[in-house]
Amino acid sequence: MIGKLTGRLEYRAPDHVLIDVRGVGYIVYCSDRTLAALPGVGEPVALYTELLVREDLMQLYGFPSLVEKEWHRLLTSVQGVGAKVSLAILGALGPDGVSRAIALGDWAAVKAAKGVGPKTAQRIVLDLKDKAPGVMAMGGTVSEAMDGPSLDDVVEPAAPAPAPKKAKPAKPKPPSGAAAASAGALSALANLGYGPSEAAAAVAEAAGDNPDAGEAELIRAALRLLAPKG
Repeated sequence: MIGKLTGRLEYRAPDHVLIDVRGVGYIVYCSDRTLAALPGVGEPVALYTELLVREDLMQLYGFPSLVEKEWHRLLTSVQGVGAKVSLAILGALGPDGVSRAIALGDWAAVKAAKGVGPKTAQRIVLDLKDKAPGVMAMGGTVSEAMDGPSLDDVVEPAAPAPAPKKAKPAKPKPPSGAAAASAGALSALANLGYGPSEAAAAVAEAAGDNPDAGEAELIRAALRLLAPKG
């Protein structure tokens, strides 16, 4: 299993890139969102990958974070959802958007992705709603996993250029403060006895209302949402 590639971006196409890893080129398919965020041709790049193996096909799919890779794995576990549809959903919503939509049961947001019909969107939300809390919590706990070797340590030096300029290493970004805050809020609500699904829905709604909220703010907002009405 190929779980991560670190090398130089050799070329890019509309739906994939070629990454040169010490002289071996790997074609990696990515979402539109991921492709837009990648560095320029010739620059260092690192992606987490998922290998699809079938009788007549072997394809690599690339993701900038472990959370996005995990959502791809879960999305493709749903009946009728292949890799292409999964990338369309992740490209349209991003991993945080997928977490929020599924936790809230917002199948209309999932349906907004290209190629996703209403029945498929409803099935995704129904099948994965209980998985959303775990993925949301994962967003705040993968910092150490992101701290791999520097790209300068593993990428072969490029041929000298007339005016060489060292490219800044393009390490995968660590989890954002928002992801860590959501994970902390989920943990706190679980400690208070709330179920994973209801806690995830409340945190997702609170984070949607205030994307810049810290952990304490999210906890207070989620508790207000969870309080008995009436």
